[in-house]
Amino acid sequence: MGTEKNISDMKDKEYNKSKKRRRRRRRRDVSRVQKLYETCKQIFANCGPGVVPSPENVERVKAVLDNMTEADVGLMPNMPYFKSTLSDGPPKIMYLHLHECDKFSIGIFCLPPSAVIPLHNHPGMTVFSKLLFGKMHIKSYDWVDNLLPHQSTPSANISDNDTRDWTGLRLAKLKKNSEFTAPCKTSILYPADGGNMHCFTARTACAVLDVLGPPYCDPEGRHCQYYYDFPFPNFSDGLSVPEEQQNKYAWLKEGEKPEDFTVDGALYSGPDIIVN
Repeated sequence: MGTEKNISDMKDKEYNKSKKRRRRRRRRDVSRVQKLYETCKQIFANCGPGVVPSPENVERVKAVLDNMTEADVGLMPNMPYFKSTLSDGPPKIMYLHLHECDKFSIGIFCLPPSAVIPLHNHPGMTVFSKLLFGKMHIKSYDWVDNLLPHQSTPSANISDNDTRDWTGLRLAKLKKNSEFTAPCKTSILYPADGGNMHCFTARTACAVLDVLGPPYCDPEGRHCQYYYDFPFPNFSDGLSVPEEQQNKYAWLKEGEKPEDFTVDGALYSGPDIIVN
């Protein structure tokens, strides 16, 4: 009886060890995309429009994204998405949808060389952008809301034959205006800071993984608004800004989505996201 009990105990111990090995193997086998989804699900659970995750939670998402490359999402630079085609219009941008719920979305923009995502905003959102590969120029702005009460209606030095509509301008401060080359750290913007309005220009073929929390939602008023930017010196509004600082400001004007800007959907073929 004692021998049988010892054998049974040994089997139980070996079974438990085997279970632990399988659990460790499963943890090791979890894709980075799955880890990104699970992290976002946790940190955005109690967030909403205008609510920024805690600094610790922002770092959790950033830590996952910082280590991701195109291989983690099943992309290669020689795929058709990233090749320029001979046409009269601008290079076509493709969007790969990975996940979207009412709390956050995950997707990838695939840009051929010279492709441009025009200046646009992210109302009430915290946004993580990870350049997976390639070289990209990023220009971004934040609103200047505490300078002067008349900043939204500047008086322009306009010639008599200038028929453009200069009303509705709003002052913004330049946050970024530089090139990024992968591998690089994740860019983060917030509802009122970090460059909430930004523009991407592909210097080479590149891919950008975006996490938006919460995502755009027209019924809730979170729609994508496009802007045109004008140099600060073009207008005078009694603003006292030293000449050497004027290149850090610009006037932004809302506009329709540029007619030549299109984004087509494409099938994501990377590791599956298991929604739980």
